[in-house]
Amino acid sequence: MHHAQAFPDPPRHRPAAATTAALVLAACGNDNDNGAAHNGHNTTPSASASAPAQQGDHNAADVTFAQGMIPHHQQAIEMADLAATRAESAEVKKLVGEIKKAQDPEIKTLSGWLTSWGEQVPAAGDGHGGHDMSGMKTAEEMKQLESSSGKAFDTAFLKLMVKHHEGAVAMAKTEQSEGAYQPAKDMAGAIITSQSAEIAR
Repeated sequence: MHHAQAFPDPPRHRPAAATTAALVLAACGNDNDNGAAHNGHNTTPSASASAPAQQGDHNAADVTFAQGMIPHHQQAIEMADLAATRAESAEVKKLVGEIKKAQDPEIKTLSGWLTSWGEQVPAAGDGHGGHDMSGMKTAEEMKQLESSSGKAFDTAFLKLMVKHHEGAVAMAKTEQSEGAYQPAKDMAGAIITSQSAEIAR
């Protein structure tokens, strides 16, 4: 008989134990939340204070890179636009899509830097004017490209784009060695990587 009475006891303790555990967990949770909040407040001022300093940390090479790369990219996009209606090869069409996708946002970023530095942003039409730059195509070359189509276009386009990309890579290498603005040097690295891969293709 004594054994039978022993069973009801343990269940009575269980709810109490569970409640205690819940309270302990809740207390730990609150500590963590407060700690995170305090940490958040501590880090915010220093992060915002350092941003403007980095923003101004650029030199003449950075400006040259941004001002040169904008019309260079714009011309690559013009060439890509021609290819959209004239190219025959599916590979060329795919490459054209990649070029536009990569270079459109880079033009916006470069323009933003120049604006923030108080420098002149090259006008949209300058892709036609700056043909003396590294790898830039002459009006003559662009006309030849416009007047060809199919396989002849594909061959001409690829030859011109290789030269054009090589020019961009050369400009990017100059930026890496002479520039001071880290985001610009990072973009230069990305241009070297992506356009070297496209040249190889």
